[in-house]
Formats: sequence, C-alpha cells, structure tokens
Amino acid sequence: MENESPVDQGRRALLGAAFATVVASPLAALPAPETVDLWPGDPPESPGPRLTEHVNDRGTITGVARPRLNVFRPPQPNGTALVVIAGGGYVRIGAGHESTPACQWLQSLGVTAFELIYRLPGDGWPPRAPLQDAQRALRLVRAGVRADGLAPDRIGVLGFSAGGHLAGMTAVRPATPLYKPVDTADTASARPDFAALIYPVISMLPPLDHTRSRREMLGSDVSEGDAAAFSVDRQVDRETPRTFLAHAADDPIAAVDHSLRMFDALRRMDVPAELHVFQSGGHGWGLGLPGAESHAWPGLFAAWMVSNKLFPPQPSSK
Repeated sequence: MENESPVDQGRRALLGAAFATVVASPLAALPAPETVDLWPGDPPESPGPRLTEHVNDRGTITGVARPRLNVFRPPQPNGTALVVIAGGGYVRIGAGHESTPACQWLQSLGVTAFELIYRLPGDGWPPRAPLQDAQRALRLVRAGVRADGLAPDRIGVLGFSAGGHLAGMTAVRPATPLYKPVDTADTASARPDFAALIYPVISMLPPLDHTRSRREMLGSDVSEGDAAAFSVDRQVDRETPRTFLAHAADDPIAAVDHSLRMFDALRRMDVPAELHVFQSGGHGWGLGLPGAESHAWPGLFAAWMVSNKLFPPQPSSK
C-alpha cells in the first residue's frame, strides 16, 4: 500500500500482530511474572478482615489480604506500560479469564503489564481499599520508570467490569488523597496517561445501580451524593486522560449504557475518546471469544494506542 502514511502503516502492522497474537494458542513462551507487594508493611485500613486467600481452578481470586502487582516483563520492552485490573463485582477477582490473559497478550506486544491484585469490599474491606491499591499501583509504576525502561508519558490503566470501575475511578480522581504517604514512591503522580475500560461499571446511580459492584462497594443504604461520588462519569473533567471503551449492546450484567454515559461525559469535556459497541457478546469476555464480535477489541485497542502515539509504530511489511 504505497500511499499509506507511517501512522497508517503502523496501525495496519500492529493490528495484524495483535489479532495474530490473540488467536494464537498457547502464546509463545514468555518470561514468568514476578510479584511486587504494593505496601512495605500492612496496607491502609489495617487491621482488616482476617482472610485466607484462595485461587480456584479458573484463576479466580478471593480473600486478598496482601495486595500486589504481578509484573509481566516483555523480552523487548517498548516503553509502554499498563496496570491491568480484572473485575468480579468487588467480591472476587477474575484474573484467570481477564487480567492474566490480557497481561500475557500485552507482554507479547512489548508492553510491560502490571496485574493488580486488590483488596475487595466484598471481603469486608472498606470502599476506599481498592481505590488505595489502584492509586498506589500507578505510583509504584511511575516511581520505577527509569529502572524499568518505561516512557513516563505512556503509562496507562486497563480494567474489565468492576475492574473497569476501579480503573475509571483512578483515572478521574488521581489526586484525591486516599492514604498517608508511606515512602518516596507516593510523591509520584497516580494519574494514568490513558485508560481502557472494557464492559465497565461506570455509574452507581439509578437506573444503573443494580450491579453487584454497586452493592458490594456501597451497600444498600447509600445517599445519592455518595453514589454520585463513586460514579466515574460524574467525575470526568478536562484533565481526564484519553479513554478507549468497548462494550456489548446485549450485556446483561453492566448495561451498555455505562459506557455510553462515560463516552458522553468525555465528549462534553473534550477528552479524546473512542467507543466500540458490539452487537452481541454479553459480559465477561476478557480478550474476546474466538468467532465473536468482541474478539476484535484487542486489535482495535492496539491500533488506537498507535494512533494516539501511546505505542511505537511497527515497521510495515511490503
């Protein structure tokens, strides 16, 4: 394609690479993740509930008392980094079908991926706890940009379902003080440079207040003001980072209206945003089921990163 611009060439090359990587099974051998504790001692809100962590045969995690990052380092890092957050209604973490495969996919593209294992209100932690963990995660990543070879303007957050709510809240309220600084890493900004929200929970207000995330985070007796404070779209301002959204129109768990509201809020504030609504797909599809429309989102997201100069353009093959 002789008349393509360098950006178009990069989009085409990366789109092909992204699709090829998603459909490949298993992924090529990649370095195993390493684990980094979020907090040097007990996390904020300690002593918390007495918990025993459990991981079932699907990779779903409950009982988190030791919040942490699993770091997926690529053999040839390109400088881009993402904190990746699985959902689970704030009662569990669906790492096995959401965040872990997403981290492996990103790792294969040269992205350094940080899988966040966070505390859950459904386990008895207060609503601030997962927000504290997400803020701390972004600060730790930023504090390590030089050592990890990361570009300080290409650090993003990617979240699914309830993890999309947590990623969104981190994107719109990065400067809200949620805990006392514990070390020099807390001098770093918690603001991501970009966000990707995949079938996210956005609103805690009627008529979208029926989600498990809302019940576990806020309970049944909550004021309109508190519900608004935990609604991502209500916090969007002109400093909100550019955002990619993907949702299925037939989602029975978190209605597509969550993403529609978020997209509208971003547009009103002139924040660059891209929204993909798939005709079908339901909820909880992770990287997307082969043959389903939702399977397209990883390639679309990778191409969006190239267009927004968040990902180095790939050399074209002629």
